[in-house]
Amino acid sequence: MRHFKAEIFKTLSHPMRIRILDALREGEMSVGALQQVLETEQPTVSQHLAALRAKDFVRATREGTSIRYSVADPAIWELLDIARDMYERQLRERQALLEATH
Repeated sequence: MRHFKAEIFKTLSHPMRIRILDALREGEMSVGALQQVLETEQPTVSQHLAALRAKDFVRATREGTSIRYSVADPAIWELLDIARDMYERQLRERQALLEATH
């Protein structure tokens, strides 16, 4: 179980992968659509999609000549939301500490 958890966090360790997962909250997207939303190059998007796909974070569905990507398990958004909440809490605590010392 610990190894599985470590692999999850290892896969999520790159900010671009988190950006991709957040973009997919809107629904299925092609590489081109993700490229536009993320304002980055196609090879970068493809590289990170491959890493996410290898660990079953995203699934690919072929539609004619294009491939559309979606999140394999929507529970990932709960994990990302918890991480965001932790960040915001820590930020508020640091700001309060700063204000208290001034």
